[in-house]
Amino acid sequence: MTQDSAAKFDASRAGEYAQQSRIALAGYDACHELSACVLSAALGEGKRARVLVVGAGGTAGEIIAAARLEPEWSFVAVDPSRPMLDLARGYLLEADVLDRVAIVPGTVADLDSSSPFDAAAMIGVLHHLPGDAAKQDLLTQIASRLQPGAPFIVAGNYRAYDSQPLFLAAWANRWRMNGSAPAEIQSKMSKILQGAEPPRSEEAVNSLLTESGFEEPARFFASLFWGAWLARRIPAAR
Repeated sequence: MTQDSAAKFDASRAGEYAQQSRIALAGYDACHELSACVLSAALGEGKRARVLVVGAGGTAGEIIAAARLEPEWSFVAVDPSRPMLDLARGYLLEADVLDRVAIVPGTVADLDSSSPFDAAAMIGVLHHLPGDAAKQDLLTQIASRLQPGAPFIVAGNYRAYDSQPLFLAAWANRWRMNGSAPAEIQSKMSKILQGAEPPRSEEAVNSLLTESGFEEPARFFASLFWGAWLARRIPAAR
């Protein structure tokens, strides 16, 4: 995530993030838990690893799930939104894993590239970046900070929202199911769509990844507009 795209994640949005994200994404916790399970399977159970988490502010769900599953992992959590990082810090402290997490206010470009990570995860970030160039730049920055062959979890919305009006209506119904009135539903949907620009298709996600230094990804989770994939940094040439 860039500083510009992080601006909408201010203190007011951070305060409601935990509840709102679980309504907006059906299967929020399942996606984070599965991401941890897939990453562990890719690295191998019980191994020591240093994991980069991009856009880690919020519930820190991906870190907490992975830390509980793999006690030998440590994490570097980077996010340009300080209110969201403050929120994450509270959840990490409550989960008793904060001592295994280095929190970095900023972007991936601010990280040292001389000590590559064993794995990385980026959940709920890509669709907030405007245009393919910004998306590919961030993915390339991540790839450059990974060991050759390292696994990478990426998850977020894909497909243009107006391309699937039925799914968009179902998405609004998530709010109605949770007791929101029509005016509130409209407000929530407007906030979700504000500034969001998902990749146009799953094929577009694949292209962004393969053109940024990753192998062809494999999708392991989907929910309306949302998808989650495992990709690997292209191995070193032999």
